[in-house]
This record gives sequence, C-alpha cells and structure tokens, in this order.
Amino acid sequence: MVFAKNRIATLSGIAMTFRMSSNFENISIVKKANVYFGGQVTSRTVVFADGSKKTLGFMQAGDYEFGTEAAELMEMLGGEMDVKLDGSDEWNTYGEGTSFNVPGNSKFSLKVKEGGADYCCTYLS
Repeated sequence: MVFAKNRIATLSGIAMTFRMSSNFENISIVKKANVYFGGQVTSRTVVFADGSKKTLGFMQAGDYEFGTEAAELMEMLGGEMDVKLDGSDEWNTYGEGTSFNVPGNSKFSLKVKEGGADYCCTYLS
C-alpha cells in the first residue's frame, strides 16, 4: 500500500484520508547517531512516552540493503528512492509525501536518487 500526503488511500476497499504529522510531542531523542554504510546513511532515534520508537534519518545517493527485525513504516520526507522488498523482483519509486511498509524479519533494497532521501522510520509491533 502506498500513501500519498493529504490524499486518499485504499486498503481492502476502504478509503482513508490521512496527513503525515510534521512534528512530534512528548519525546526523548537518543544523542548518539545511528551510522551505516560509512556515514552514507545516518539517523537519530526518537522515543515516545509510551516507549514506541521512530528514527529520523538521511540517506546519501547510493544503493543499500537493510534487514529488519520488526515491521517498519517508512515515510518519505524528502527526496526519492527506488525500493525492492524481500521476495519481490519489482522496484517501486517513492518520493516526498509517500510511504511504504516493510515486513518484519526481512530485507529490502534501496536505490537512493541524486540529492539523497530524508525519511522517518516507524517500528511497528
């Protein structure tokens, strides 16, 4: 399922309208950065009052593969990337204002376009 900012998305025939939030309230931020691929991908962990976590990060242009433990919702805040989920041969392009889901205990491949990609990753339970 792909969500577009301020647009209507459908899931099993049910139409939903949503808006990505531009800020968070009542949070803590882990000071130490998460750094991957020699600094090409960095993020900071945001912890909410209920213990849930998100990461806010930036990826430089390049090709990457990540593994997941928990399922994830990846929201694109800026830039563009091509994404291939584990078990699929299909690449899909996501840009600012869109999002995609990654299953838990899987891998996904990314081709981040020139200019990089700004993202928010929500860890789903």
